Amino acid sequence: MRVLIAEDDVLLRQGLVLLLEMEGVEVAGVADNATTLLELFTEHAPDAAVVDVRLPPGFQDEGLRAAAEIRRRVPDFPVLVLSAYVEHRYADELLGGGGRGVGYLLKDRVGDVAQFTDALTRVAEGGLALDPDVVAQLLHGRAQDAPLASLTPREHEVLRLMAEGHDNERIRTLLDLSTPAVGKYIGAIFHKLGLSQDGNGHRRVQAVLTYLRGGVPDSAR
Repeated sequence: MRVLIAEDDVLLRQGLVLLLEMEGVEVAGVADNATTLLELFTEHAPDAAVVDVRLPPGFQDEGLRAAAEIRRRVPDFPVLVLSAYVEHRYADELLGGGGRGVGYLLKDRVGDVAQFTDALTRVAEGGLALDPDVVAQLLHGRAQDAPLASLTPREHEVLRLMAEGHDNERIRTLLDLSTPAVGKYIGAIFHKLGLSQDGNGHRRVQAVLTYLRGGVPDSAR
C-alpha cells in the first residue's frame, strides 16, 4: 500500500512516516499543506491518504477540503482524516459523500500503532474507521430517533461497533457472541432499517450512516 501524508506538525509528520514504514507501508509522499497534497496526489497516484483536518495557511478545514477534492477526482478514494478534537461538522462532511473508504481518528490514537494501522487498513479496503469518541459524540441525543428506536439494546451495541469499523469476528469477540448470533443481529438491523438485500457491504455502510445521523436511510429518501 502506498500512502500520502499531509500534516503540518513536523514531529507528528515524521512520526507517521516512521510508523508506517515500520509496518511495511510505503510512504509515497509527505505534505505540510493542502496545495502540496493535491500536487503529490496527481504525481504519485497513491492508494490512500492520511490527512490532518487543519492545514496551512488558514488552519481551518483546508485538509478536509483537499480530501474532498481528492474524492471528487477519484470517487471513494480512501482517506483517513486526523483531528485534535471531535468536530461534528467535519465528521458530517466526511460521511456526507457516502461514507465508503473514510476514517476520522483523533490524533492521540496515533500512538496506538495497532489501532492506527488497523484503521488505515480498513479505510484502504473501502470500509469505515471512526474513532470511538467521534461515534459517541455524534450519537449524543440521537439514540431514540426513528428508525433507530426499533432496535433492541443488543442491536444498538452491534451497530455501534460496526460504526467504529469492527468486522463480524471482532464484534463476536467484544460482545462474547457466537458467529451465527452476530449474523442474526446484523440481519435484523438491516431489516429494521429498511435496507435493501443488494450488496451486503453497501448495506453495512448505510446502516452505520443511518445510525450516526439518526435519520432515515438513503434508500428510503
